[in-house]
Amino acid sequence: MRVHNFAAGPATLPLEVLEQARDEMTDWKSSGMSVMEVSHRSKAFVAIAQEAEADLRELMAIPANYKVLFLQGGATGQFAAIPMNLTRGPDAVVDVVNTGAWSKKAISEAKKYCKVAVAADEAASNYSTVPEAAALKLTPGAAYLHYTPNETIGGVEFPYVPSAGDVPVVADMSSTILSRPIDVSRFGLIYAGAQKNIGPSGICVVIVRDDLVGHARAGTPSIWDYDAMAKDGSMLNTPPTFGLYFAGLVFKWLKRQGGLAAIGERNRLKAEKLYRAIDESGYYRNPVAKNCRSWMNVPFTIPNPELEKTFVAEAAKAGLANLEGHRSVGGMRASIYNAMPQEGVDALVAFMKDFQRRNG
Repeated sequence: MRVHNFAAGPATLPLEVLEQARDEMTDWKSSGMSVMEVSHRSKAFVAIAQEAEADLRELMAIPANYKVLFLQGGATGQFAAIPMNLTRGPDAVVDVVNTGAWSKKAISEAKKYCKVAVAADEAASNYSTVPEAAALKLTPGAAYLHYTPNETIGGVEFPYVPSAGDVPVVADMSSTILSRPIDVSRFGLIYAGAQKNIGPSGICVVIVRDDLVGHARAGTPSIWDYDAMAKDGSMLNTPPTFGLYFAGLVFKWLKRQGGLAAIGERNRLKAEKLYRAIDESGYYRNPVAKNCRSWMNVPFTIPNPELEKTFVAEAAKAGLANLEGHRSVGGMRASIYNAMPQEGVDALVAFMKDFQRRNG
């Protein structure tokens, strides 16, 4: 029986895509081989990669002066790759907005390669808020401004795109990519781990403006050099072929859903229903300021923390899986990415009401 999987990542995937991959698993396009056995240098697989890129460009309306890379190492690998490509040496300064766990990781890694100036730090609210746009303290001449549009663990989401003038804006969109339309031209670089809205773990998508490519620092490993990877079509080394194939299937699924405008409206309605159930319950609580609540990751608590394990266990028996909060914050968390159907949110809301009736 398929459950409703509320995991933050690796996350639920579209059933339709899973079934297609299953049907093609041992004999892809009558080749007599699995797609995982096809050479990444073959014309057949190169076509898969090129079509995936073309579909992603169409979905996100990516301008022609941006490169699209499918890299390994996840978003965490980009915490190092970005300063290696976008700064000229250890004395360079980058601005970073600290809104939680993933921002902190980006700061820690960047410090190995350059100087980091914290443009804003939301520690005072226990990372339940984002800074006002006008409150960002930007460094003149910074190499870039980095922020995390959606903090997966804390469930905090920016309601705006920061502006830094001529300084490139860099965004870790692991939890928000493809969840709604965005204006790519407002960013110098976007990166995202695949395991939430793109496909299985193993790929990181990097969308980088042309003028930021070709300036990697001496000593940058070739697999982290955007120019080297772009020239080889993201295949300087053997790519995660199954992940790239599956991502391509997801992109086509998104197009069949009506594109990002349609999926964005679905995501908005799912989030609104779940937050409304929390706010009106008098029992559950979401710790995030209402103006910056995530559409994708919804943390919540109950008055008696001793009942959290009971909630998670009973929910799992009801077919609602992986609702435990991150180990660093506790509570519960429902991740409702693109592939989570409205029916899953409806089932969770019904369970929450029943649990409150029995335990409130």
